[in-house]
Amino acid sequence: MKKTVIVTGAASGLGRAIAHRFGKEGYNVVVSDVDEEDAKSVVKEIEDAGGSAYFIKADVSKKSENEMLVQKTVDKYGALHAAVNNAGISGEMALTADYPEESYNNVIAVNQNGVFYGCQAQIPELLKTGGAIVNMASMLGSVGSPQSVAYVMAKHAVVGLTKTAAIEYAEKGVRINAVGPGYIETPLLDVIDEEQEKQLIAQHPIGRLGKPDEVANIVYWLASEEASFVTGSYHIIDGGYTAR
Repeated sequence: MKKTVIVTGAASGLGRAIAHRFGKEGYNVVVSDVDEEDAKSVVKEIEDAGGSAYFIKADVSKKSENEMLVQKTVDKYGALHAAVNNAGISGEMALTADYPEESYNNVIAVNQNGVFYGCQAQIPELLKTGGAIVNMASMLGSVGSPQSVAYVMAKHAVVGLTKTAAIEYAEKGVRINAVGPGYIETPLLDVIDEEQEKQLIAQHPIGRLGKPDEVANIVYWLASEEASFVTGSYHIIDGGYTAR
């Protein structure tokens, strides 16, 4: 039986690259996002490349939507073998004392609660298959970053959730890990100008920004049997940014 994976936030950026990576490996890929148009484009891209994909719209900030996403996946494909909780938003930029309450709540709802609700819905099905979860943290799950308090808080929380859940379910056959991408060439960086990009690159010892496929490769590896002894880990993918 073909394995099935859920990838949230799969309409663009890292989620799109991750969905394609699993598609190339023969998975049934459930492409989930609130952006229906772009998500369906990803489904078509995977299918045109000879893969299997299916779109399910879901707002991960809501517990019921995560439960619906898992149930529809199982109804469609019969089982769940892996999940990548990738959906996230950046939020506004502001000093901690001035951070807007609405933006704070939105970031926590998607980036923190969304991963928690995702794990809650996914784990019962993954216990049946001995599957794996990969949670999308960030390199900012290990360091601070000015004017990004909500995002940094949420990503630190994702790392803590990953370690705790991994311990709880290790003996039951479910592996749970996190990845921490640094600055990757995705649409999120389209807002910076050429000079800002040069300054950003200068902070990376490797001399460039990351590429989505470089993150997707590690995500796939963590979900695969090649990483069968890896659980509770947090892999920073940042070109040496946090090593400085």
